[in-house]
Amino acid sequence: MPRLTPDQLFEELSDVDDLLIVQDLDGVCMQLVKDPLTRRMDPNYVAAVAAMDGAFAVLTNGEHEGRRGVNRLVEKALGDNDLPKREGRYLPGLAAGGVQLQDRFGDLSHPGVSPAEMAFLAAAPGRMEALLMDRLPALLSDVGMEELAAVAKAAVLDTQVSPTINLNGIFALVPDDVTGQQALQTMLSDLMNQLLAEAADQGLEDSFFLHVAPNLGRDAQGHERIKPAASGDVGTTDIQFMLTGSIKEAGLLVLLNQHIQRRWGEAPFGDAFNVRTAPHAPDELLALVKDRIPAERMPLLVGVGDTVTSTASADGTGWLRGGSDRGFLNLLQDLGAWCGQPNRVVLVDSSHGEVDRPSHADGSLQGITDPEDPLRIDVLMPDGPEQYIAWFRQLSQHRAVAPVR
Repeated sequence: MPRLTPDQLFEELSDVDDLLIVQDLDGVCMQLVKDPLTRRMDPNYVAAVAAMDGAFAVLTNGEHEGRRGVNRLVEKALGDNDLPKREGRYLPGLAAGGVQLQDRFGDLSHPGVSPAEMAFLAAAPGRMEALLMDRLPALLSDVGMEELAAVAKAAVLDTQVSPTINLNGIFALVPDDVTGQQALQTMLSDLMNQLLAEAADQGLEDSFFLHVAPNLGRDAQGHERIKPAASGDVGTTDIQFMLTGSIKEAGLLVLLNQHIQRRWGEAPFGDAFNVRTAPHAPDELLALVKDRIPAERMPLLVGVGDTVTSTASADGTGWLRGGSDRGFLNLLQDLGAWCGQPNRVVLVDSSHGEVDRPSHADGSLQGITDPEDPLRIDVLMPDGPEQYIAWFRQLSQHRAVAPVR
C-alpha cells in the first residue's frame, strides 16, 4: 500500500470527530541537539497544541519539569513564565516514558512512584558523574582531567525521574573514530548496569531499568540492545535510568484511558490506572484494550515519532528492530487493525539537527525500516520538524475554524 502524503493525511483528519494525536517531542517538533539545554520551541507550535485541546497528547522519554524540562521551553517560547499556567499552554500528556503526567495547566503527578525510588533518583545524577570520572580517563587518555570533568558534568542530564547520560559531547572528543565511539557506548552500558546493581543493594531491585536510545530492540533477557556507532550514524547516544513501567506502549493506554474518560464519562481501565500497574508485554496491552473498551468508543489514533530502527542481524537471518518510538507506534497500528480504524503512523526525519541520524532523503529508509517490517509507516516528513510543525499548524487552524461534527 503506497504511503500518504502529508496533504493527504491532512484531508483525512480534517473532519474526524474523535481524534487523538499522540506525539513524541525531540526530533519531531524540535531539532535534535547535542546539548538539550540549547533546545528551542516554536511559539506557533505551542499555540497550535492549545488549539488541539482534547485531540492531542505528548508521549516522550524527556520530562515536563525541572531546568531541562519541556515546560521551560514553552515559557521561553511564549516569553512569559506565568502565561502557560494561566492560559493552559503547557503540553499535556506523559513524560519520562509515562510516569510523569501533566495537564495543559502544568499540574504534575508521578502515579505509582514510591518515596524510596524518588530518593534514589535524586542521588543518581551525582553518582553518574562520579562513575564517568572513574572510567573516562582510560578511554580518553589524551584529554586533560579538567576537560574530562567538564564533559562528564555536561553528559549527565539531571532530570527528576529519568536521569540520563548523553554521549554527544563526549563523542565530539573522538570525531570520526567509530572504534572509540563504540568503546564509549560499552563503557556507558557497564556504568549504568552498575547503577542498577547499587539500586538492588538498597532493596530496589525491581524498580528501575535502562532505556537505550536509539536501540536495536531487546535481547532474549528483555534488555534493550546498544546500536553500535557506524560511519555516518553514531548509534546509541543516551542511556536513561528509568522507573520500571516507563514504556511508551503502556503510556499509550494511559492516554487512551484519559481520552475515553473525558469523552464518555468513564475510565475503561479505572481512575487509578498508570504505567506502573499496566501490563508490559504488547500482546497483554492489546488484550486489555479488547477486553475493556468497546471498539466503537475508540478514537482515531495518529502516532508521531522519529526514532525507529532496523538493522540486519550479524548472521543475515533476520532484522534487529528497535527505536524508542517503535513500540507505541506498533501498538497504535495494531489497535487500528482490531477496531477497524485507519490509525496512522507518521515518521519525522530527525537527521537535520546536530546528531547523526539516518535520513529519509533517498527514500530507502535504510537503518529505519526493512522490507519485512511489521510496522507500516503511513506518512513521512522528510524535511524534519519544520515540515511537521507547518503541517500540524495547518491542521489545528482548520479544526479551529471549521469545528468537526
